[in-house]
Amino acid sequence: MVTIPEYYEGKNVLITGATGFMGKVLLEKLLRSCPGVKAAYVLVRPKAGQAPEARIADMINCKLFDRLREEQPDFAEKIVAVNSDLTQPDLDLSTEDQETLTGCINIVFHCAATIRFNEPLKDAMQLNVLATQKMVNLAHRMKHLEVFIHVSTAYAHCDRELIEEVVYPPPVDYRKLIDTLEWMDDKLVSLMTPKLLGERPNTYTYTKALAEQLIQQECGNLNVAIIRPSIVGASWKEPFPGWIDNFNGPSGIFIAVINKTVRCTIRHSFIAEIMAPLRVIISPEHCKLRILLCSWFAEYCINMTFKTNPLEQAFRRPNVNLRSNPFTNQYWTTVSHTLPALLYDGFLMLTGQKPRMMKTIARLHKAMMVLEYFTSHSWVWNMDNVTIMFSMKSCQDSRRHANT
Repeated sequence: MVTIPEYYEGKNVLITGATGFMGKVLLEKLLRSCPGVKAAYVLVRPKAGQAPEARIADMINCKLFDRLREEQPDFAEKIVAVNSDLTQPDLDLSTEDQETLTGCINIVFHCAATIRFNEPLKDAMQLNVLATQKMVNLAHRMKHLEVFIHVSTAYAHCDRELIEEVVYPPPVDYRKLIDTLEWMDDKLVSLMTPKLLGERPNTYTYTKALAEQLIQQECGNLNVAIIRPSIVGASWKEPFPGWIDNFNGPSGIFIAVINKTVRCTIRHSFIAEIMAPLRVIISPEHCKLRILLCSWFAEYCINMTFKTNPLEQAFRRPNVNLRSNPFTNQYWTTVSHTLPALLYDGFLMLTGQKPRMMKTIARLHKAMMVLEYFTSHSWVWNMDNVTIMFSMKSCQDSRRHANT
């Protein structure tokens, strides 16, 4: 059986979203675990006056790539930055770059997306659906393409209780919605968005579902895999434990609880689905990986681990109480969050400092409200494809995956 490193030997890979959280992890893991890969082409747009090459150079200087730098000092030579903007016609690729990519790419990882839950529908459609359509069109022109891998989300079909490894038809055809949004002004789109979303909580999950339908309808004879990761947290072991580069989503809330800014957290039964990013499987298979953690996880980690091993400069003693009753939760939120924040801000003002705690608490509460839908609902996922994929892995790949 061919191992994963053997499969990637001499292959050219194209990655979108390489400067994002998932993209960075994928790029590092791919180059480190598959040293025989020929080249990794990454689509990057200029930003803040930085050219794509400069952005990639800055990115690979972060701690995430230290282990790779030690093991393969020349790894950067395999990374090819390609000037591109996924929101522009033809991805804003030059004729020369289009010819290069269509002539040499073997595997495509489409990771680019907006992960802002409250993104306006037009913007979310542009980044999550239309950009995917352009990538599929480019893939059809690739002469040596073996697989097109699209990174979706486990919550694309969160309006269902049982989620199987199939593409469900969304309530609106993506083609009709694209045509409609072209002539609608922003105000009208904003008014109709709640009706379009239906039981889905935000434009992110909605447009991810539309992107899956688009791929199903337009993939033609392409070999396509859709990966549905769940909520992504810090790395488990590789390249080192605990790496994360942002405080988005649950990460910011966990940090706030750990350093004692937040104590009584969320009104829910707290069934969290958290996936370590380095568990993304870089093989051309349908896959969806999940680690289910129940309320005991948060209570044990925070109430036990971080009480015995507290962070430096903590605001107060860590604690977490998971409340299912909204009135009880509101009481403890006021007692544990609002009042201490007001008192602390009052102290800061009296000592001539700028108040900041109420602003911090407000941001954290907003983040918790965004996540509440996902932490207060339960789903059943079918994982037959994952089980089959794991059973087909070689012993070497299984050992390698056990360390990630």
